[in-house]
Amino acid sequence: MKELKLALLGFGNAGQAFGRMLLEHEEEIMKTYDTKVMVTAIATGSRGNLVCSEGIDLARALADLDTEKGGSGRFTDSMALSTMTTMEIVEWADFDVLVEMTPLNIATGQPAISHIEGAFKRGKHVVTANKGPIAWAYRRLRDMAKDAGVQFYYETTVMDGTPVFNLVEHTLKMAKVTEVSGILNSTTNFILEELEAGAEYDDIMARGRQMGFIEADPAMDIEGYDAAAKITALLNVLMDAGITPDMVDRKGIEDITVEDIKAAAAKGKVIKLLCKGIRLEDGTVQASVQPTEIDRSDMLASVNSTTSVVSITTNLMKKVSVVEHEPEIEQTAYGVFGDVLRVLEGR
Repeated sequence: MKELKLALLGFGNAGQAFGRMLLEHEEEIMKTYDTKVMVTAIATGSRGNLVCSEGIDLARALADLDTEKGGSGRFTDSMALSTMTTMEIVEWADFDVLVEMTPLNIATGQPAISHIEGAFKRGKHVVTANKGPIAWAYRRLRDMAKDAGVQFYYETTVMDGTPVFNLVEHTLKMAKVTEVSGILNSTTNFILEELEAGAEYDDIMARGRQMGFIEADPAMDIEGYDAAAKITALLNVLMDAGITPDMVDRKGIEDITVEDIKAAAAKGKVIKLLCKGIRLEDGTVQASVQPTEIDRSDMLASVNSTTSVVSITTNLMKKVSVVEHEPEIEQTAYGVFGDVLRVLEGR
């Protein structure tokens, strides 16, 4: 039986959900692909690192971090504990696929970009859930992967496990994407909807934090930075835009008031943080993130709570929309899981 060795950079909620998914489908993967998938490295920010070329005890690693079930919150496997840094794991550890799930650096895409570059230089495949590299350095990374003859997948970067990039690549053949638009930030969508329903801002934020999708500092979402990175990633992949997030005409919802929402409602409209990218006549791509009044009859007006939607317009198939309904961490894990299966299929 063949082996596929994974190095996991980042092992937060999504990484742990991915680990559980691997364990749950281990037998099915072996039966389907005649391959045993094993994790040979895990890097975390504060819980320790594990490195073992023969394979880490993934069930034990997950149990260590599960404090609700008696875990210590840190790795305890003395045979696999390592002092290697994340970059040293990239450069020296034994793996076939680098799975990049480190926290997003919205300003530069680093160090995730360097992690991916390091893997390509070693001829390793890469799966990333980190949108930073796709937003800041997609063309360079795409070309590096091609030159190295390795696979590079990133389905999870924009809408969790929803197959947006796969949809265009595999089912919209020869169709040229001319416009991409959507509601891509669930935090702002939730806040605007709750404000319209009459909830107090502080209560909305507290409930969102309790539900796990509003950060302690929500500025990246509220000021439109996350949405700008997502639309940039979409445009770079689907339209070869070659842009970066600082080139997006960005405005978040930080100045939207209850009065604004009521005024829009009086006109039969709702306010949504709309992302958009369009190819201009000169061939360049123009991108924006803006609070926008939308007619209640428009499909986008019905996109509520933590649901997201992306609409892709092409010259041949016209407009196609994909909706992700109130995703949880398992959808993110599945995006990574599906990309790993693509690596298996492409070997």
